[in-house]
Amino acid sequence: NQEAIIINANKTDYMKKIKIGKIFEFEGLDRVEVEESTVGSIIAVTGVEGINIGDTICHIDYPEPLPFVKISEPTIAMNFSVNDSPFAGKEGRYLTSRQIRNRLFKELQTDVSLRVEETDSTDVFRVSGRGELHLSVLIENMRREGYEFQVSKPEVLYKYEGGKKLEPMERVTIDVSEAYIGSVIEKLGRRKGELIKMTEAKGGYSRLIFSIPARGLIGYRGEFMTDTKGEGILNAVFDGYAPYKGDIPHRVEGSLISFETGEATAYGLYSAQDRGTLFITPGTQVYKGMIIGSNPKGMDIEVNVCRKKHQSNIRASGSDEALRLSPPKDMSLEEALEFIEEDELIEVTPSIFRIRKKILDSNKRYKSKKN
Repeated sequence: NQEAIIINANKTDYMKKIKIGKIFEFEGLDRVEVEESTVGSIIAVTGVEGINIGDTICHIDYPEPLPFVKISEPTIAMNFSVNDSPFAGKEGRYLTSRQIRNRLFKELQTDVSLRVEETDSTDVFRVSGRGELHLSVLIENMRREGYEFQVSKPEVLYKYEGGKKLEPMERVTIDVSEAYIGSVIEKLGRRKGELIKMTEAKGGYSRLIFSIPARGLIGYRGEFMTDTKGEGILNAVFDGYAPYKGDIPHRVEGSLISFETGEATAYGLYSAQDRGTLFITPGTQVYKGMIIGSNPKGMDIEVNVCRKKHQSNIRASGSDEALRLSPPKDMSLEEALEFIEEDELIEVTPSIFRIRKKILDSNKRYKSKKN
């Protein structure tokens, strides 16, 4: 029951008296109650309410606040919106704009580098963070908590100074086996990454340091883990703004779009797989406007994956043989964020990710593009 005060280096007139209940230190994964704690210990206390990031709990006789550490500004933004797909409400517990809003603003209490803004629409919130990984973690946490919502394509936050377009840069440090150095340098080079330094490390590893646009890292982490067979380590920190580095080669594939709502059949998918790479398996529930695969020709194609084989009295040669389907591409959240275009969304639910067009109706979509 020791008395203390809460003060803040950025609020000179702010001071709040409190009474500390208990003090806990950490031993492994456990909390252990202690009578006192010393400098350098990580502790938890009870009995304290209304404390925010940047506040300092001080002895009542020594009110000296810790200086507030400057946090890097967000570099990536995307829209979080209420799920309005035909399957909305079937899998999540928290669906409404109020529930999503409360969850996003609650995150601000513990995440100092996150920004949440309300938009002209009550169903859409603009969320900015420190890169794709930062926002991916938030999306994944909300999904596991039972939230259902939609997110848009990540958008880089540019700056303009003296008429010049500046973009956020990342300093990337990679520890990787020598066998994979060539692949890493080649792939980051395509993403406008510049190798600054390369040194040898222990155990046949090398350390590579790159300067790369923040947009160049979108979707790369999963690719990096695949290329290095899970042995590589990648860390990135904000490295200021630099003149725009030019266009980065993006997705050249078009989308395979479901023509109707229903259950995907093996027969329908067998016909569709000739058009490109599939993302789903037989039995998957799909809806009109949902993206079920990619088309290498670069155009969007509507396909009927719910089509069933017509029954007839004529037995054709090979008609009873099982249809052979190519294994579908199982996309992670990071891969989906890199894949989608401006006119597409990711539907996030506790059990699945779906990719869809913003405008589900093909006629309305065509008119929108025409305009």
